[in-house]
Amino acid sequence: MLTHLPILQVIVPLMAAPICLMLRPVRLVWLFALIASAMVFLISVALLQQVVQSGTIIYEIGGWSAPWGIEYRIDLLNAYLLLIISAISTVILLSTHTSIQSELAAERHTFFYVAYLLCLAGLLGIAATGDLFNVFVFLEISALSSYALIALGNNRRALWASYQYLIMGTIGATFILIGIGLMYVMTGTLNMYDLSQRLPEVSDSRTVFTAFAFFIVGVCLKLALFPLHMWLPNAYAYAPSAVTALLAATATKVAVYILIRFIFSVFGVEFSFSHFPLQDIFLVLSLAGILIASTTAIFQQNVKRILAYSSVAQVGYMILGFSIGNPAGLMATLLHLFNHALMKGALFLAVGAVMYRVGGVQLSDFAGLGKRMPWTMAAIVIGGLSLIGVPLTVGFVSKWYLVAAVLERGWWPVAVFILVGSLLAVIYIWRIVEAAYFQLPAPGNAEVREAPLSLLIPTWMLVVANIYFGLDTRLTVGISESIAKMLFGVEP
Repeated sequence: MLTHLPILQVIVPLMAAPICLMLRPVRLVWLFALIASAMVFLISVALLQQVVQSGTIIYEIGGWSAPWGIEYRIDLLNAYLLLIISAISTVILLSTHTSIQSELAAERHTFFYVAYLLCLAGLLGIAATGDLFNVFVFLEISALSSYALIALGNNRRALWASYQYLIMGTIGATFILIGIGLMYVMTGTLNMYDLSQRLPEVSDSRTVFTAFAFFIVGVCLKLALFPLHMWLPNAYAYAPSAVTALLAATATKVAVYILIRFIFSVFGVEFSFSHFPLQDIFLVLSLAGILIASTTAIFQQNVKRILAYSSVAQVGYMILGFSIGNPAGLMATLLHLFNHALMKGALFLAVGAVMYRVGGVQLSDFAGLGKRMPWTMAAIVIGGLSLIGVPLTVGFVSKWYLVAAVLERGWWPVAVFILVGSLLAVIYIWRIVEAAYFQLPAPGNAEVREAPLSLLIPTWMLVVANIYFGLDTRLTVGISESIAKMLFGVEP
């Protein structure tokens, strides 16, 4: 059984999705989906331990060796990502049975779990596969199920948000597919390891340059890098809260993974950074994203939109670390992948608890909630402090290593930009805190009480993780450093 863990990682949620349609009642469907996600989490833990102890795992599907067959190749990078995705998914599923009751019509609950598991399978498949076309297939599985999850919400604007995401996602997928096709034309293989061996032989051709450009633009659309982020605010704002938490904590992280995997493992560092001004482009776009998205967040009235624009800024931090072009910068990006998943997972689950009790997430809905929902608002405060980068939280760890990487390159002005981004985060988080603790409750909120334990427990699991991994960084820093050195070819 241990030898089949790579494929089980994807098969379990993929097979569980259609089985959900056969189960009744909805509570049983929820429990089944939760068990499937928990199994995937345990598998990801086992895979990470196996990779740390024994090195890269190669799994040949059907016994066919690559490039004739499809290969799953699990190294430290994707084992790390599999752990993030499966852990966040399981924690979010703990809350969904309660949270979707107020946000989805009863007849849609089963379909929610089907789409959720398909999205999970797609995200895990992207991370696990070693086949180029499989990346595209799993990307579409996760994207199509994400469109459905967003559109399930009771708010009619969720349909427009889903449609907007579909259009932008389709454009991004088309760019990615064109890039894949051109790479196949030049190399005759879809296996990523084989591509890394064959691409250097044809790296001076215009076709490969074009393939690289198409692929990068397509992935940047998927990860919502400024200014290609226009689908994200509405998708996060009008999707059901559990869906927003899942997408914010995992989907953009998977897109960043694709970018890292192809630039470092497939095209290679020398080609990516010497043939193209990639570092300069990413540096400018990431800094612009941090400042403009953070500033835009300050003027939003919907708390989910505030956090959505914050996510665009946080993507900027990840790409900024990537653009530094040294192991320290990539390490900061990988750290932030993990840490941002904890931050946004906790924040959006807490906002979902407010939605459950109050029925809205406008800033005016938060007025006076500090006394009526103390545990929920405490979770938002701690998550906000982590987002700002206050010491003893994971956000501080991310920004500490990012600033250290920037200063290692002597980029003092960029370090100032990072500080300004944190100060802007103080402003939009303070707006939420001010409403909750320093304003009188709205007339309709006088009888509001604390969220149920089914929502508080998963939220606080992520809040505690924000503090724990802010204090004990051995796992996150150790793995991130090892991955960065591996991708740059630096001896550990």
